[in-house]
Amino acid sequence: MNKHEPTSSLFPTGAKSVPVIKRVRQMINTMLSRARKSDAYDYDLEVTGVERFQLGKDANWPDFPINETKAMHDESLAYQAKGQFLARQEDWDILATLISEADRDRTKTTQGVPIAELLAHGARADVVLSVEHALFDGRPAEGTNLLAGIEALEEVLADYPDSYPVAMIVALAHLDIGLAWRGDGWMSVLPSRNRDAFNTHCARAMGILDQFVYTDQTAPSLLATRCTLQAECCASQRQIADEFEKLVDADPANAGYMRAMGTHLLRQTSDSAALLDMEARRAAARTQEIWGAGAYTWICMEAVLMDDATCAQIEASLFIEGMRDILARSQDQHTANLLAAYCSVSIRAGYGSNDAADLVRYQLMKCADWIIRDHLTEIHPLVWARAGGRFDASDRAQAVQKLADRGRRDALDAISALFGDDFACGSGVAFAARQSMINVR
Repeated sequence: MNKHEPTSSLFPTGAKSVPVIKRVRQMINTMLSRARKSDAYDYDLEVTGVERFQLGKDANWPDFPINETKAMHDESLAYQAKGQFLARQEDWDILATLISEADRDRTKTTQGVPIAELLAHGARADVVLSVEHALFDGRPAEGTNLLAGIEALEEVLADYPDSYPVAMIVALAHLDIGLAWRGDGWMSVLPSRNRDAFNTHCARAMGILDQFVYTDQTAPSLLATRCTLQAECCASQRQIADEFEKLVDADPANAGYMRAMGTHLLRQTSDSAALLDMEARRAAARTQEIWGAGAYTWICMEAVLMDDATCAQIEASLFIEGMRDILARSQDQHTANLLAAYCSVSIRAGYGSNDAADLVRYQLMKCADWIIRDHLTEIHPLVWARAGGRFDASDRAQAVQKLADRGRRDALDAISALFGDDFACGSGVAFAARQSMINVR
C-alpha cells in the first residue's frame, strides 16, 4: 500500500487533467460486463457469477465466511424496543438516564448507530406511527384525533422541563409528524392544510430545542436533532453546515454524522457541490488525528451517489486516500464490507448517466479490487443489500432474510468477477483472516 501524506491533498492545487473519455468508457464497460445483471427482486438460484466461475480446484465453492448480520439488525431493533417499552411504562427517568449515559459515553451499535438515538426513536414510535397511519393517503379520516399522542408527550415535557432527552424525544416527534403531513410532495404544491401543519410542527420542534442551546451543547443526540431540524425545515446551507460542524466536533468518531452532513448539504440546491467539497476538506483537517483524510470520504460518500455534478467535482484521489485511511483506522469487517460494497455495487449503479461523473466512478470502482483483496475476511450480507438500495430498517424478519440472501449474492458476484481469471485457471480463493486479505491458491 502506498503511503500518503495526510494533509497533502486536503486543499485544491489546480485543475485536473481529463483522460480520453472513450478509453475510460471502454474499460468501464469491460468491468460491467463481468458482473451479473439481474432484477433487484429476483431471488431464484439460476446461473450467478459464483456459478459461472466455479472453476477452482475440484469445482467446489470458494471458502467464503459469511457473517449473518441479521443479529446486528436485531441489535438496533432491541434498543428501539427498549425505548418504546420505557415510554409505554412512563419510566421517563430511566429512559432519560439511559439516553444521557449513551450520549456521555458515545456508545453505538456494532454498525455504528448511536444508541441514544435508537432509544429516542423507540420512545416516540407509538405516537408517530399512529399519525403516519392516519395520514397514509395524505389526509386523515374524518373525526381522527391526530393531536392526542403529541399532546400526551407535551405533558411529559411539562413534567421534565430540564431534561434534554425528553425534550429531544418530543421535538423529534413533532418533526416526524410534520414530515408525515408533508409527505413526498413539493412544498409549493401541498394543500394549505398539510403545509401549515408541517410548518407548525417544525416551529414547535425548534422552539423546544432552543431552550437547550447553551446547556447541553455537547450531547451528540441533541445536536443531531438540531441538524435534522435545520435540514428538513429549509434552513440555509450555511446554517446547516454550521450545525453539522458542531455535531462532528462533538463526536468526530461517528462516521454516520458525516455521511448525513453530505446528504443534507446536497439536498438544498443543485449548485452545492462547491460548499460540500469545502466543508468536507475542513472536516478532514479538523479530524485528521482520528480519520486522516477519511472525513472527506465520509462526507462526500452519499452525495456522490445522489448527484452527477457532485460526483464529477470531487477530488477522486483524496476520496481514495480517505478510504485507505478509514480502513487503516477502522479494522473491523463492517467497515471493510461497507466500502467494498460501495465501490462494487453503489457506485456502479450510477454509471452511464454523465461522462464527467463516470471518470470518477471508474476510479472508485477500481478500488473494490484492493479493498476486497487487502481487507475483506468475511461477508456481511445486509451491508451489501443496503449498498444496492434495497435495505429498509422497518422490514420484518422474513423480508430482512430475503435481503440478506440478495446481499450475499451481490457480494459473491463481486468477488467472482474480481477473481474470475483465477477461477478460470483452476485456482481457488480463500479468506485469510490473520493476514486480513484474500489469498489465491
